[in-house]
Amino acid sequence: MKNDNMKNFETPENDDEEMTVTLDLDDGSKVTCAVVTILTVENKDYIVLLPLEEDGENHDGIVWFYGYSENENDPNEEPKLTYIADDDEYEKVADAFDEYLDDAEFDELIDAE
Repeated sequence: MKNDNMKNFETPENDDEEMTVTLDLDDGSKVTCAVVTILTVENKDYIVLLPLEEDGENHDGIVWFYGYSENENDPNEEPKLTYIADDDEYEKVADAFDEYLDDAEFDELIDAE
């Protein structure tokens, strides 16, 4: 799903809420996504988004990866998302996300003890 247009990031009002971003898709539709994390792979930043259905949930567990960049000179400017067209680059980001999930599960096990 190609998309490099971003509507806006919505900052949560309290710690229990997720940060979300609304994407304008190429077909003219919009989708709200929860921001899962931002990963750095080979000195480039990537954002992991969890698309949400109208009920605010994700029922299939599919996540989307995009290149992510902020304008260091203007912190008020919306971050930019870019489509990852290269299969090798996409696989590196997917592998990094798998490692992130493994680390998160390990941390949950440690915190539970």
